[in-house]
Amino acid sequence: MVTIALYNLKGGVGKTAASINLAYLAAKDKFKTLVWDMDPQGSSSFYLGAEAGKNETRKLLGSDSGLIDAVQNSAYENLDIIPADLSARHADILLNEMKQSKRRISTLLSSLKKEYDIVFLDCPPGISVLHDAVFTGVDWILVPNIPTTLSVRSYETVLDYFKENGLDSSKIKCFFSMVDHRKNLHHEVMNSFYKDKYFFKNYIPYLSDVEKMGVNEEPLETFAASSYAAQCYRDLWKEIKKTCIE
Repeated sequence: MVTIALYNLKGGVGKTAASINLAYLAAKDKFKTLVWDMDPQGSSSFYLGAEAGKNETRKLLGSDSGLIDAVQNSAYENLDIIPADLSARHADILLNEMKQSKRRISTLLSSLKKEYDIVFLDCPPGISVLHDAVFTGVDWILVPNIPTTLSVRSYETVLDYFKENGLDSSKIKCFFSMVDHRKNLHHEVMNSFYKDKYFFKNYIPYLSDVEKMGVNEEPLETFAASSYAAQCYRDLWKEIKKTCIE
């Protein structure tokens, strides 16, 4: 089983859209796939038509029964989800009270090894006790970055945090998201970072088709498969699969 966290220090960078679209493409490739929505906004849950019970996330993190009882089926073959609710906002408090809190996510994920090939974790923004547990517990950390000064600065902050805290930065892989070809700055930033070993070559454009996921409540591939944005996700998935899965 391969575990992949979609994460960024900043919000609003296309993390959830990537979680859903990449998970859908993995499921389409016949991988038994799970999305674990860890963000109290519950956007991944919304896209896949799932809803958690009251305080479900809080109960889940504190339970010894594993994750499988929290799994819900989606409308798509090979794709399941663990939905989030507002109690996810208390995750840091709960983990901070636990012994060996950094191993909690790893322990919970290990209960799924016989059930899934790939697990995507849609993480909330920030750096906290929860994120330390995610960083320690997953195989890969995918970081979408808008090619702007502040977004790239947040990426560099995360790299510094990993180095300062003895975390494995080789887990980090990045891709550019919400790329606007009309902006020279986007091109300049992308070109300056493509030599960086952390960045995938494929990127996700800033297009309305991606935003329409919220209207359709579906992965992009299901309602706009012929679009340029869908093709970009397919290309990115192929690159991720080659690096992280195969």
